[in-house]
Amino acid sequence: MIIISKSAKETEKLGLRLAKKAKGGQIYALIGDLGGGKTCFTKGFAKGLGIPYVISSPSYVLMNIFKLRGGQTKFFCHVDTYRLSVPEEIIEVGLLEHLNNKQTITVIEWADKINKILGPYKKITISFKFIDYTTRKIKITKTTRKNGKGY
Repeated sequence: MIIISKSAKETEKLGLRLAKKAKGGQIYALIGDLGGGKTCFTKGFAKGLGIPYVISSPSYVLMNIFKLRGGQTKFFCHVDTYRLSVPEEIIEVGLLEHLNNKQTITVIEWADKINKILGPYKKITISFKFIDYTTRKIKITKTTRKNGKGY
């Protein structure tokens, strides 16, 4: 699926809409250049999950976990791998226990930096491409564990 977003607000609303359909165990792998819309999307996604806090990229701590209210899904795991030197660093902060965990929804900014780790996991990849100052082309692709192809 390809979506054209004309503003940061539209990108945030897309995140909110997708969060309403999100299920525990899902991994959202966000890819794109600096300023491409990954954090705007994640802010909307967090709002859609009912998180009352202002979301910012956890660039320095790498991962933030938010407790969700009610329902089967208990946690929202927000990861930002921008600062990683090597992909294995993310393992040290405990990411693996959240991947495909039915109690956790995971969003990973700069997911391409940890492709080696995410490879075997089923995920929804969302890529953000600059069109102009405010416009982004957003491509959403679902992949399976077995062959990396779409559903």
